[in-house]
Amino acid sequence: MKYEVRFSGSGGQGIILASVILGTAAAIYENKETVQSQAYGPEARGGASKADVIISDEPVGYPKAREIDAMVCLSQKAAKKYITSLKKGGIVIIDSDFVDIPESKKYKLFKLPMSSTTLDKMGKLIALNIVSLSALVSITKIISHEALEKAITDSVPKGTESFNIEAALIGKTLAETAK
Repeated sequence: MKYEVRFSGSGGQGIILASVILGTAAAIYENKETVQSQAYGPEARGGASKADVIISDEPVGYPKAREIDAMVCLSQKAAKKYITSLKKGGIVIIDSDFVDIPESKKYKLFKLPMSSTTLDKMGKLIALNIVSLSALVSITKIISHEALEKAITDSVPKGTESFNIEAALIGKTLAETAK
């Protein structure tokens, strides 16, 4: 089993941290082979950014994602730029508050109001990356939520663990209501 995930959005949305947490959860708590990489435009904050994670049962031979199985899109600019890398039958999870892409027979689309829900439930958008990561895990089941929560606790700044676990529960609930 090899699964390629892409987080895409604007610089400053925390997609790199989300990818690192996913890779950590898969490697440390699910005993999978993982590779994580990232790229962002020259303007960094505000520009289209991506962060990829490859999760596999066997060693990963090539460190760059080429056929994305699942993608999270948090900005319209990133969605337009990276949607072509999704393999046929892949999963696209968009923040429906800011991203609008058409339905297609090429992929399965999940439209989740992640920004507005995060702001409403958490009071700030800083947790959007964790909400989207948890929604991805709920939809794809690529790792367990137990592994995700452990990796979140390991990866976020000390003192923010419960805040981020709450954000993960919001993402999980959003994904469950979308099915």
